[in-house]
Amino acid sequence: MTDEDGDDAEDHDHGHGHDHDHEGEDGDHDAEDHDHDHDAEDHDHEGEDHDHGSEDAGTADDESETGLQRDDFVRLAYTARTVESDQLVDTTDEAVAEEEGIDTEGQSFGPRVVVLGEGGLFDPVEDDVVGREVGDTATVTVPAAAAFGEHDADEVRTISVEKIPEDDRYPGANVQIDGDQGFVETVIGGRARVDFNHPLAGEDVEYDYEVLDVVEDRVERAKGLFSMYMDMEPEMWIETDEVEEEVVVTPDEGDDEEADADAGEEDADDEAVEEADADEEDPPEPRTETETVEKETLYVEATPQLTMNQQWMFSKQQVAQQIIQQLDLDRVIVQETIEGGMGGMMGGMGGMMGGMGGEPGEGEADVEEIVEELE
Repeated sequence: MTDEDGDDAEDHDHGHGHDHDHEGEDGDHDAEDHDHDHDAEDHDHEGEDHDHGSEDAGTADDESETGLQRDDFVRLAYTARTVESDQLVDTTDEAVAEEEGIDTEGQSFGPRVVVLGEGGLFDPVEDDVVGREVGDTATVTVPAAAAFGEHDADEVRTISVEKIPEDDRYPGANVQIDGDQGFVETVIGGRARVDFNHPLAGEDVEYDYEVLDVVEDRVERAKGLFSMYMDMEPEMWIETDEVEEEVVVTPDEGDDEEADADAGEEDADDEAVEEADADEEDPPEPRTETETVEKETLYVEATPQLTMNQQWMFSKQQVAQQIIQQLDLDRVIVQETIEGGMGGMMGGMGGMMGGMGGEPGEGEADVEEIVEELE
């Protein structure tokens, strides 16, 4: 083999090898393009699935947000009866109560404002209202466990009749023993059998209700909350008051910080360092200033019924805080209005003065002197 032939062979080998490499490279490119096509197709499917998922999620959110929602103030008309015995449990309709022989004197009837989710009604009822619209009517059954509880046999106890007032020693009497409320089942000899379960324990309760409207007015909302907590609606109104308050003003520490920085840059200046140390040791004392601020206030007219209500006496702070939070108020003021003036008392004093004798002019002078001394 000549060198020339060898060169030809080398050229031949290089030629074939080069062509093969290109073919392999082309094959790789084809495979890569094929993979890219699949990847793009998969990506498109994933994007489509993602779009469908987003659409489904959006639909679910839209469905869950339609209608009435928790924390909404709604006005409801309803009547509740036990499922088994059809006994009236509660109603907003005075006519229904009268038909059942309920004494309606001193009781207030009418549609009730309820804050959904706040426990104004049994949970299953409020849960059923969520998602409904104004004008809807519905019936919902509250199981005994979610209403007045299941009947507990252990709560039926035998006690000595000495613990029961003589006037209440008969079947059906409501009694309070050691702080527990119950009713007498039987009285035999010196023993009495008392059921301390709720009278409606073990009873399923059925509510028929209608959604009348959504309450937006804040005073109406306040009345609804008050009624929910206290079962009464005193006169109330909202005003914005200007109130002067003492506020603590913290001294501006900017000057002190600047002095400290200067002292750090001039460490050689002993006097500056001493002044900075003195400032650190004796910071300016806080001071108070009087500021005029606006406070949104709910005024509640205290009636004798409210003032003497024991539940109000023990829970007024909690009730007021709940109303403040629900309505975003600054404070609640409960005020008592006393009609009339001091004429009756002063008239009585004048009569007593006249009865003490003396000249008519002297009595008038004495009254004037007393008034001057009081002033």
